[in-house]
Amino acid sequence: MHEDFLPKIADELSIPESHVAATAKLIVEGATVPFIARYRKEATGGLDEVQIANIRDRLDQLKALEDRRSAILKSLEDQKVLTDSLKAKVMAAETMARLEDVYLPYKPKRRTKATIAREKGLEPLADKLFNNQEDAAIDPNSEAAAFVDAEKEVADSDAALAGARDIIAEWINDDADSRAELRELYTKKSTLTSRVMMGKEEEGAKYRDYFEWSEPIADAPSHRILAIRRGEQEMMLSMSVRPDEELALAKLESRFVKGSSPAAEQVRLATKDAFKRLLAISMETAARLDLKKRADAEAITVFASNIRELLLAPALGEKPIIAIDPGFRTGCKTVVLDAQGKLLFDTVIYPTQSQRQIDEARTVIAGLAQRFESQAIAIGNGTASRETEAFVRSIGLPKNIAIVMVNESGASIYSASEVARDEFPDKDITVRGAVSIGRRLMDPLAELVKIDPKSIGVGQYQHDVDQRALKASLDDTVLSCVNAVGVEVNTASKQLLSYVSGLNSRLAGNIVAHREANGPFKSRKELTKVSGIGPKAFEQAAGFLRIRGAENPLDASAVHPERYPLLEQMATDLTVSVKDLMTNSAARNKIDIQKYTTDEVGLPTLQDIMQELAKPGRDPRAEFELVQFKEGVNEITDLQEGMKLTGVVTNVTAFGAFIDIGVHQDGLAHISQLSDSFVKDPNEVVKVGQKVSATVTEVDVARKRIGLSLKSVVEIDRRSPAERAAERGNRGGGHQNRGGNRNHKPRGGNRSGGGNRGKGNQNFGSLGDAFGNLKL
Repeated sequence: MHEDFLPKIADELSIPESHVAATAKLIVEGATVPFIARYRKEATGGLDEVQIANIRDRLDQLKALEDRRSAILKSLEDQKVLTDSLKAKVMAAETMARLEDVYLPYKPKRRTKATIAREKGLEPLADKLFNNQEDAAIDPNSEAAAFVDAEKEVADSDAALAGARDIIAEWINDDADSRAELRELYTKKSTLTSRVMMGKEEEGAKYRDYFEWSEPIADAPSHRILAIRRGEQEMMLSMSVRPDEELALAKLESRFVKGSSPAAEQVRLATKDAFKRLLAISMETAARLDLKKRADAEAITVFASNIRELLLAPALGEKPIIAIDPGFRTGCKTVVLDAQGKLLFDTVIYPTQSQRQIDEARTVIAGLAQRFESQAIAIGNGTASRETEAFVRSIGLPKNIAIVMVNESGASIYSASEVARDEFPDKDITVRGAVSIGRRLMDPLAELVKIDPKSIGVGQYQHDVDQRALKASLDDTVLSCVNAVGVEVNTASKQLLSYVSGLNSRLAGNIVAHREANGPFKSRKELTKVSGIGPKAFEQAAGFLRIRGAENPLDASAVHPERYPLLEQMATDLTVSVKDLMTNSAARNKIDIQKYTTDEVGLPTLQDIMQELAKPGRDPRAEFELVQFKEGVNEITDLQEGMKLTGVVTNVTAFGAFIDIGVHQDGLAHISQLSDSFVKDPNEVVKVGQKVSATVTEVDVARKRIGLSLKSVVEIDRRSPAERAAERGNRGGGHQNRGGNRNHKPRGGNRSGGGNRGKGNQNFGSLGDAFGNLKL
C-alpha cells in the first residue's frame, strides 16, 4: 500500500486520514467491506459500507495509476530520454489522462505525416518558423527554399512548408498542457448532437426523438446518452460530442501563435491542422468516453439500488406453501414446498380449460392445501396470472392461507441454469420455475442470489453499460444484502453462502459438502473443520453465519465470536448466564458498557452488541405485507382513465417508475407524476417492491401502454392516444428499455434462459412518446 495515497484519498472523500489509513490497512489484510463496517467501527470511526467501498475503489485506481507511471518511467529510461524535468512532469500527473498526455511525445507511434517530414530533413525548418514567429524579417518561402531536395521528394518551397507544418502540428498535438485545456473544454462545454442516418427513418422509428437532437452534455441524463449510443451502434443514428470549434481553435492559437508575421501565419495554419486532423478527433473520443462513463455510473447506481430493494424485500418466512407457475394451453405447473423450501410434490392443473378440468384443479389445490397444511399459495405474475389468481380465490380455501402474486422475472434463467439442474436433475424446467416462484415468496434473498442480477430485469440499459463496472457494483450490492440479513449455515444453499463475507464459491461448496457428510453444524467453531476455512476466513465469515439451536446461543446472533469472552465476562459480573443476557432485559439493563471499553472495543461495538442481545439474529427486512390487486381488473382493456388501483413498483429508472397493477402490463409513472412536489431522483420517493396507490392517466391498448400517476390530485387528459402522440411530436427524452425484456413466456416445450419471463414488454420508443410530456 502506498502511504502517499492516504492524504489524497482523505482529502477527496472528506474523511480523517487516520480512518482512511485504518480502513486501507484492513482492506490490504483481506477484510471485506461488510466485515469492516460491522466489526471494526473503532478503527474506521464508524465509516459505512459506501465510504469503505469508496476508499477501496480509490486505492485500486491510484494503484493502477502508479503501475502505469512506473511502466512509463521505465519506457523513458529505456529510450534514454528521461530528464529530471520530464520525470518531474511524470511524477506530478494526478490522472491517467494527464499521465498519458505527458508520455504522448515519447510513445512509440506509427509512421505519421510528421515522421515522414522529419525523414525529409524538415525539422530544422519547423523549428525556425515556430521559434521565430515575432521576427517579421523571416520569409518562410525563402527559408523553405533551402530544404528543396528532389532526392528527398521535397519538390518546392510549398512542399517544404507543408512538411514543416506537419511537424509543428504534431508538436501541438503532443503538448500536455494544451491537451488538458481542450479536454476540459470538450468534457464540460460540448454539445451532444444526434442525427438520423440517411434512409433509416422508418427502420429507426423508435429513435425518432433523436433524429434531430441537440443539448449540452452537462444537461444530458444517463438514459438519453445510452439511448443515443445504442441508436448509433445499431446504425440508426449518428452522434457527435463537440464544443464550439472556434472557441477550441482560439484556445490553441492563444497558446502557440505569437504575433502576425509570415512565420506566425505558418504556425497558425499548423495549429488549425493540428486541431482539425489530430486533436479534435482524440478530444471527441475522450469526451465520448467520459460521457459514457458518467452515463454508465448513473445507470449502474439505479440498477444497484433496485437490486438492493428487491433482495431485501420482505420474506414470508419458513412456511409450507403451494407455488403455481400459471399458463393457459399447457396448464399451471404446481408444486408443494415444505417450510424449508424442499420440493414435496409436483403436478399440472388446467384451471382455464374445460369445466371438468377446472373442477379437477379445484379438488387438487384444496386437497394439497389440506394434506400438506400449506399456509400460502404463490402465483407467478406472468401470463394467465390474474386468471389463475381468480381461480384460486374461487376455491374457498381457509382464510389463513395467503394468496400472493410473486414477481417471476428471471425465473426462466434459473430454471435452465446449472444450479437448477444440480438441485433438481430429474425435474424439467417448468417444475424448477415453479419451485423458484415459491421460494421467492419464502425468502427472496436466498432465491435471487442463484440468478445473475442482470437477469432480474430491474435495471436501465444494463446491457449497454460497462459490464465489469456493473458486475462489481452488483456483487457489492448482493454481498451487502446477504451479510446485512445473515445466513443460516445449516440450510443455506452454496450460492447464498458464497456471498458471505470471507467466503467464495469453493469454500461455500466445502461447507455444504461437510454439512452433508457430517450432519448440521452444532457451533460456529465447527466451521474451522471445513477444508479451506482458516483463521482469516473464519474471522471474516463467522459473525454473518447463524446456527439456530446451537449450544451457545450467541451462535445464532450477529455477535462475533471474538467478542464471546467479553459477553461471558459481563454475564459473570452479573452472576447470570449469557443466555440470561439475551432473554432478560432486566439483566441487560444492569450492564454499564462504559466499564468494558478498551482500545479495541469502544462504545460503537458495545452498543451494537447490546442491540443484538435484545433481538438476536434479527432480520433487518420489513414485515411481509400482502398486496391484492383490484378484482375484475385483469387486462389492459379493463382499465379506465381516472381509475385508482393498488400497485407494486417493479422497476425504478432515471425517468420514472414502472408499476405492476395486475394487468400483465406494467404502467409507467413518469418522474413528473411520482409526487405532488418536484422529484429530482425517483429513488427518493419510490422503491422496487413498494406498494403504491396509482391513478390511471392514459390507456393505449393498441401500443400496450399505460400511464400512471402517484399524485394526490390528478387531472386527466381526455384526448385520444393518437391526438396526444401528434401533440408530443418529437419532444421528450430517452428510449426506454425496461432493463430486461419482459416478453410473454412460451408455454409448453423448453423455455430457454435467453430472456426474462414475465409480462409484456413495455419497451417505449422514446421518453417523449412514453408519457414524458403528459398533460395531467
